[in-house]
Amino acid sequence: MNHRPTTLRGGLRRMYSNQVNLDFERLWRRSVVLSVVVLLIAGGAWIFRGLNLGIEFEGGTFWEAPLGNHSIAEVREALATVGQADARIQELGGGVVRVRAEVAATNTAEVAAVSAALAELGGISPNDISFSAVGPSWGAEITSKARLALIVFFIVIAVYIWLRMEWKMAVSALVAVGHDILVTVGFYALFGFEVTPATVIAFLTILGYSLYDTLVVFDKIRGNARTRKDPYFEIVTRSVNEVFMRSINTTITSVMPVLSLLIIGRFALGAVTLQEFSIALLVGLLAGTYSSLFVASPLVAWLHVWVTGERPGQRLAASERRPVAAAPRAKRPGSGPVGRSGVTTTRTHPARPAKKRRK
Repeated sequence: MNHRPTTLRGGLRRMYSNQVNLDFERLWRRSVVLSVVVLLIAGGAWIFRGLNLGIEFEGGTFWEAPLGNHSIAEVREALATVGQADARIQELGGGVVRVRAEVAATNTAEVAAVSAALAELGGISPNDISFSAVGPSWGAEITSKARLALIVFFIVIAVYIWLRMEWKMAVSALVAVGHDILVTVGFYALFGFEVTPATVIAFLTILGYSLYDTLVVFDKIRGNARTRKDPYFEIVTRSVNEVFMRSINTTITSVMPVLSLLIIGRFALGAVTLQEFSIALLVGLLAGTYSSLFVASPLVAWLHVWVTGERPGQRLAASERRPVAAAPRAKRPGSGPVGRSGVTTTRTHPARPAKKRRK
C-alpha cells in the first residue's frame, strides 16, 4: 500500500474539508497544564496588580484639554508644577488629553491651578478645558447590578442546560465561561487597560459567545452518543473533531470585525472607546473558542468517567450500551448511482439493458 507523506497544504485541505482526526485525548492532557498556567497568571495579576477601573467606577475629578501633539511626559511635567505628578493621563485621540487627579471638586483653588497648568502647556485659554466630577456611588450601583445580573445568568443557564442536556454539561459550560472571564479580566489587569462601562458590556457579550460555541460542541456529543455504541470518551473526541473546523471558522469570522474596530477605529480614527470594547471582545472570543474545545469538552468526558467508571477505550456490555438509531431503509430496486459522473439519482423503474455493439 502506497503511503504518501502529508504536506502542509494537504493537511490544511483536509482540515477545511472537515476531515480532521486529531488526537484530542493527548492534546487535552497538555491543555490542562496550559490552562492552569494561564489561570494562575491571570488570577495573580488580578489579585496583586488589580484592575485599572475607570472614573465611572471609582469616581473622582478629571480634565479634558485639547493639547495638540504634546507627549504624556510633557503633560506630566506640567502637572508636577502644581503637585499632581501622579495624575493619570490618557490620550483620547484628536490631540485631546484626559487628566485624572486626586483633587476634591470643592477645592476650587487646586482645580483652577491644574486647569491653568494645562492651559499654559497647550497655549489655550482655561475656558477651553472641560472639568467634570463623578461620584463613586454611580459606579458602585452599576457594579452591584452587574454582579446580580451575572448570578441570575449563571443560575438560569445552568438550569436550562441541565434540563435540556445533562448536569455534567451544565457544570462544564459554567466552568468554561468562568475560565473565559478570568482570562479576560486577568489580561486587563496584567497590561493595565482601563475598565469602563464599555468593557463590562464586552464581558457580557463574551458570556453569550462562549456559551454558544460550547453548546454547539455539546449538541454534537449528545447526538453521537445517541447513535453510536463507542465508549463515551471516544464519542467526545470524535464529536470535537467533527465540529473543530466549524469552531475555527466561526472564530475567524467573529474576530475579523473586532480587529477592524481595534485597528481602524482606535489607531486610524482615534476612538479610544472602541479600544476598550474591542480588546475585551478579542481576548474573550479567542478564550471562548479554546475553552469550548479544550476545557468544556474534556471536562464532560472526565466527569462521565468519574461518575460511571467507564474508562477511555472500554467497551460497554451489551446490556449497558446506549440505544442506537434505527437502521436506514433499504434502497428500492433500480435506485443508486448512475453513469460515470458520480451523480446519484433515484429511478422509478428498472434500468434499461445495454445495447449490443455491432462487430
